[in-house]
Amino acid sequence: MKKVIVFFAIILMFATGNLVYAKPLEPNEIKPYAEDWYVTPEDIILDIIFPAIDKRVIKEYGGKEASGFGWQQRRIVNIVYNNNHSYDISLKIQVPGQNNGPIGYREDLVKVRVSPSCDSPKIGCSHGFSVEVLDYEHK
Repeated sequence: MKKVIVFFAIILMFATGNLVYAKPLEPNEIKPYAEDWYVTPEDIILDIIFPAIDKRVIKEYGGKEASGFGWQQRRIVNIVYNNNHSYDISLKIQVPGQNNGPIGYREDLVKVRVSPSCDSPKIGCSHGFSVEVLDYEHK
C-alpha cells in the first residue's frame, strides 16, 4: 500500500510540472548593498569615535598592539549635550589585560567629546568637526 501511495505522489509531481521547472528565481533588479543593512544610532556613534579611542587605548597600555587590536566596546553609559553644540559620550570598553589568559580582560570607562561641524550665526556656533578623548579611567 505504501509503495502505491509513493508511486502516485511521484506521478502527481511530474504531472503538475513541479520538478520540470525547478530552477532558482533570479532577481529582477539588483538592490544596492546598503538597502539591506540595519544600522542603529549606536553603530553610527561608535563608527565616529572608534579611531580616537583606538589611539588612546594604545597610549594608555604602552603601545602594545594587542591592546589596540583587542579592545571591544561594551556599552554606551551616558550621552550629554553641551551648550557649545557638542556631545559628551561616556562608554565602557573591554581591553585585554596584562596576562593572556581567558579571563584577562579589564573594563575601562572612556569619555569622548564629539563636536559636529557648525557655522551658524543664529545659534552662535563656529567650529569644525572634532573628536577628542576627555577622560580615560582604568577600572
